[in-house]
Amino acid sequence: MRIREINAMRGPNYWSIRRHKLIVMVLDLEELEHRPTNKIEGFRERLEKMFPSMYSHRCSEETAGGFFKRVEEGTWMGHVIEHIALEIQTLAGMDVGFGRTRGYGEDGVYHVVFAYMEEKVGRFAAEAAVKIAEALIAGEDYDLETDIQHMRELRENERLGPSTGSIIEEAASRGIPWIRLNKYSLCQLGYGKNQKRIQATVTSETSSIAVELACDKEDTKFLLEQAEVPVPKGEIVRTEAGLRDAVKYVGYPLVIKPVNGNHGRGITANLNSWEETLIAFEAAKQVSRSVIVEKYIVGEDYRLLVINYKLVAAAKRTPAGVTGDGKLTIQELINQVNADPRRGYGHEKVLTQITVDDMTRAIIDQYGYTLETVLPQGEWIKLKDTANLSTGGTSTDVTDLVHPFNVFTAERIARIIGLDICGIDIMTTDISTPLHETGGAILEVNAGPGFRMHLAPSEGLPRNVAGEVIDMLFPPGTESRIPIVAVTGTNGKTTTTRLISHIMRMKGFKVGYTTTDGVYIQNRLMMTGDCTGPASAEFVLKDPTVDFAVLESARGGLLRAGLGFKSCDVAIVTNIAPDHLGLKGINTIEQLARVKAVVPETVHAGGYAILNADDELVYAMRKNVNANVALFSMDENNPHIKAIAKVGGLSAIYEGGFITICRGEWKMRIIKAINVPLTFGGRATFMIQNVLPAALTAYVRGVPLEDIRVALESFIPSPAQTPGRLNMFEFKNFNVLLDYAHNAAGLRALQNMLQRMDGAPKVGIIAGIGDRRIEDNNEIGRVAAEMFDEIIIRQDKHLRGKTETELIEMLYDGIKKVDPNKNVRIIPKESEAIQYALNNAIQGSLIVICSDVVPDALAQVTKFKEEEASKLYDFSRQDIPNLKQ
Repeated sequence: MRIREINAMRGPNYWSIRRHKLIVMVLDLEELEHRPTNKIEGFRERLEKMFPSMYSHRCSEETAGGFFKRVEEGTWMGHVIEHIALEIQTLAGMDVGFGRTRGYGEDGVYHVVFAYMEEKVGRFAAEAAVKIAEALIAGEDYDLETDIQHMRELRENERLGPSTGSIIEEAASRGIPWIRLNKYSLCQLGYGKNQKRIQATVTSETSSIAVELACDKEDTKFLLEQAEVPVPKGEIVRTEAGLRDAVKYVGYPLVIKPVNGNHGRGITANLNSWEETLIAFEAAKQVSRSVIVEKYIVGEDYRLLVINYKLVAAAKRTPAGVTGDGKLTIQELINQVNADPRRGYGHEKVLTQITVDDMTRAIIDQYGYTLETVLPQGEWIKLKDTANLSTGGTSTDVTDLVHPFNVFTAERIARIIGLDICGIDIMTTDISTPLHETGGAILEVNAGPGFRMHLAPSEGLPRNVAGEVIDMLFPPGTESRIPIVAVTGTNGKTTTTRLISHIMRMKGFKVGYTTTDGVYIQNRLMMTGDCTGPASAEFVLKDPTVDFAVLESARGGLLRAGLGFKSCDVAIVTNIAPDHLGLKGINTIEQLARVKAVVPETVHAGGYAILNADDELVYAMRKNVNANVALFSMDENNPHIKAIAKVGGLSAIYEGGFITICRGEWKMRIIKAINVPLTFGGRATFMIQNVLPAALTAYVRGVPLEDIRVALESFIPSPAQTPGRLNMFEFKNFNVLLDYAHNAAGLRALQNMLQRMDGAPKVGIIAGIGDRRIEDNNEIGRVAAEMFDEIIIRQDKHLRGKTETELIEMLYDGIKKVDPNKNVRIIPKESEAIQYALNNAIQGSLIVICSDVVPDALAQVTKFKEEEASKLYDFSRQDIPNLKQ
């Protein structure tokens, strides 16, 4: 077997609109295509022995044990690998269940698709599943546990922590979109100008001064003392001499902790001797240069959580510990505690397993015990100095027990420090009694407090504290999204995208849009190249200046990673034509239509899917759309248009020479197509077709008809507004038309326009495309032979897997079928082909350049135009108007 490629979907995709996290592996079974599982002796038995838990896989049998039945009857190895990849992730603590294995379009090659939780784990699972299958086929041993542990470690390194994750989950449940901004915990909630940010439990609204104060325990303590808040008596020291003085001042028992620390690192409590104090001092110095020496307060450890200056949760924290039974050793008791199914590796479960480290050994030694000591019946010993859940501690929810005075104190402390999300550590014997009555004290004030103990306490009621954060960041009625218009199809996407952006920009929106030639923010080019994938979409949605997004969405990005957004307000499908077939397992036009259909299927319920009623493949997409459907057509008598009119639906049509919006059977004429510059006086019918969905989009977004008309009149096809899309250059003796037409359908549309244009001879500069099928390049040659009197064949910048000779032969074959005597010249380099055509243009000719590197071609033609103008239109002082001689 051979893995050809592994892609990770991160949004709505060809395989699933709802399941965004999918691994798509292209697997070549090679000789195993002819060896299904029932022809591999002992395979089922070895598989079941390694994965007995796979009995729960129902597969297509819809019953437990269904997958093993399929293996027994005979199934292909790609299907087995899908199930192995799912199972090993589940065994590593990531319960995933969705999978599909489908043919790729080549004999023995399959798409193996399965869900993942963390991308790196999913990619590893794909590779590991193939190795496991190979070992099972060969009857060889395989170290499965090493793979499982590696996946756990990958998960812990990659996943969001429980606090950040809970906020993200709460946001998602409310329909608030989010984007992870780095590999740590920095995340964006919302899009564009409506975004907020979180980093763990610090938000973009959190005061940086407050965070600095909370991190500086000396300043925090000083402020709280000034406000008459009870805090332990203490000193901050840096040297052993200072430590000795602090011990004399504070007195035993002591707590020593680093000034700048977290997760309980470097903290040692209940110190009662100088020897213990010195050891604790050195431990704290490993974390921070400055060390706090405080009076040890007797009582229990409580964490009070204040969000938006309101107490929302409280928990009693208990350090990791074990209780003796008179039979088991301390190590055996630890093992028994760790066997609790609620305990897991890292943050994978409610509780964390207890690890034996130097701190644990030192504490046990203080008791006079070792790990091999049998602990007496009923005796409890702690194993960590701190009560953090990350070190194996437990928590009990006590929110409803907190005395009103203690609630008041906690909320006041949050105001004093200025923290909108604040964790307050309190030591007291009874949280239901005011602190001043129990002699309790405030130990610490924490910025970025962990939520885990409140979300899933070991005992007591879980508290949805993440909901409080979202309420604070996005109060009811606050918008988190920006309008998103997504444009897909085979041809016309970029022009439609640009036109919609122009209309919305004229309405005062700060528009961000993506196209095949770059990403634009407020009409400024920020990124060049083909920017029609998910990364480019996210670039726009992450920009805090943008309040309207128009996103061109091409097949490549959809197949490589899925959409870069979860839902949109408007989706347009311009058309479906044979293009890029034979790539990425998309071999038929019907499959291509299914890829494009992902976009309209992501429109939210109140939005609009705008579909081409003249294209049956596009029109059929309405069946899976869960939003409003609007149609556009070049034919007002199109039966689909008639049908939607009868039920009061929306459409845009070309009728009587007008661009017209129809609501039901009522017509609202916007403008005559002949007056829309983009249509070249109505000659470019394919441009009229692009105008229709753009006008309809503006209408459903509330743009008045008059404003739509003005925008259409002011959108000029030019290198500035539509680079590479019908850019006309008028020279003294000839004209040049530069267009991105790159497939047979695009050339056909251009041909229709050229038939209505003057200019003879018509000279076309075309190229074959290396990643297209032979028949696609043949068709380009055929259409070119019909369109042009003379043809210059050039080559794309990238041959994409074909040789120059192969591409020329494909085009020639198509040309010869139309006219064996057609005047054809071969000039491989595009710049040289353009220069030849310009230098040899004859009077009255029209040169059509079909370019794939639009900026370079535009620059070359523009320079030629400027050179001609400098010769033709030079002037002297006598030519200057109103100049006094």
